[in-house]
Amino acid sequence: MLHSRDRILTTHVGSLPRNETLSDLLIRREEGETLDSDLLAREMDRAVLHVVQRQAEAGIDIGNDGEQQRVGFQTYVPERMSGFGGESKRRRGRDFEEFPELVQALIQRFPKRSRMQNAPEARGELHYRDTAPLQNEIERVKRSAKTANAFSECFMTAPSPGIISTTMLNAWYDSQQSYLAALAREMRNEYRTITEAGLILQIDSPDLAMDRSMFYRDLSEPDFVKAAEMHVAAINAAIDGIPRDRVRLHCCWGNWDGPHIYDVPLGAILPVLYQAHAGALSIEFANPRHQHEYEALRRNPLPPEMVLIPGTVDTTTNIVEHPEVVARRIEEAVSAVGDKERVIAGVDCGFGTFTNREWVIEPAVWLKLKSLRQGADIASARLWGRSQFSTVM
Repeated sequence: MLHSRDRILTTHVGSLPRNETLSDLLIRREEGETLDSDLLAREMDRAVLHVVQRQAEAGIDIGNDGEQQRVGFQTYVPERMSGFGGESKRRRGRDFEEFPELVQALIQRFPKRSRMQNAPEARGELHYRDTAPLQNEIERVKRSAKTANAFSECFMTAPSPGIISTTMLNAWYDSQQSYLAALAREMRNEYRTITEAGLILQIDSPDLAMDRSMFYRDLSEPDFVKAAEMHVAAINAAIDGIPRDRVRLHCCWGNWDGPHIYDVPLGAILPVLYQAHAGALSIEFANPRHQHEYEALRRNPLPPEMVLIPGTVDTTTNIVEHPEVVARRIEEAVSAVGDKERVIAGVDCGFGTFTNREWVIEPAVWLKLKSLRQGADIASARLWGRSQFSTVM
């Protein structure tokens, strides 16, 4: 895992906006339509190179393919794993049940969408078919990064067993624990392929916070914490043998523009996050509901073997954060961690978590990432006591 040795490094959470042509192809593929494979490959080539170049121009140190090759951060899994079928009946978050006006606003804003609430369910024994699609993704981002002369390191995302289990619901295994164990066993193929290719593995695990108000909403907070521990145990089983410093874990409260008044406090789940055998934790802090959560880190310090990737830019608003705002957020994170080298500046969540569900317009995304770099340079100058840092790579 890279450390911010002489300046604050920058990264993001993974997904970036997809163009309309590629979005249409991804949704049609998800729906089972037979596509022209050459056409899809060309569009992916074009899209991945585009987002890699834009990240490099913005000054991102640790970047990726923007998840351009996937319809969603976790709903692509049934395309690669047998045992899924039918349709899950996933419950909406409490925000959407308590505020029907929010649902109506979403319907108007996002009339087209991928299978978020109605993904397939587990109806048989799970088996990961083969890693060829993933290997194609890896080769494409490596090729694009070389062409663009981009990044100190590349990362690639993959969903946690937990978020798969609470999105693609269980209709086969005898318990949630058995289902998680099967998912951990099969997703291990994906995790190892990513790290063996030399990329940093980012495990996306919003279930560790978001599912307090969704899948596990009927549990007490202590019981939710126990469920989260079970989810982390599944992650650890899946990444067993992978060096800690090649894994980072992303946790969030859900990437939507809503009240978030039912979110679990970070302090309740932070000890659970520390149980993960990961080298870095990516946690949202720019969300106005959670900007105060650094206090939880002060009460329960980050383990010495972990790096913090704090969200310093919001991913649900088109307001571009001033670099000084980003710098102050970075400095607060450094203060909470107590070590500037163990902080890498990030963003709250993905900018394109699901195809055709982008909260932020594409031009604002690149401006936000540029502001992230500029803010990191301002913070670096203060933290290292120097007068000037380059704002581009």
